[in-house]
Amino acid sequence: MVSEYGDALRGKIIIDITNPVTPDFKGLVTPDGSSGAQEIAKAAPAGAHVVKAFNTLFSNVLAAGPAEGRPLDVFIAGDDPQAKARVSAFIESLRLRPMDTGQLPMARTLENAGLLELGLVANSVRHTNFSLGVSILS
Repeated sequence: MVSEYGDALRGKIIIDITNPVTPDFKGLVTPDGSSGAQEIAKAAPAGAHVVKAFNTLFSNVLAAGPAEGRPLDVFIAGDDPQAKARVSAFIESLRLRPMDTGQLPMARTLENAGLLELGLVANSVRHTNFSLGVSILS
């Protein structure tokens, strides 16, 4: 995993796109109070910066791009402001809208949002042609 790359990741930004769900899609496989992104950060070498991003966008939605004339929202979480700024710039270069949710512990909430989406697919929406986003009201 991450530790196998050792010093090659030192000083790098690691974008964690995963949703570490159980095989039955009813929970997360990470330890209580942690997230996949936090576990990656623990295994990464000093100086590597983990940013959680893209885990709430299905690949077909991401490939389709902006919906109804507005960019898709990409929720991010991370501890390093410079790393988040670079990831946000990358997201904007894709014509998407970065939405900073805070520090890396918020990655668990984002992973639960991914689990929520899987529940919607299984129980009500029945397809992956949707995304979660924020509507800012005036």
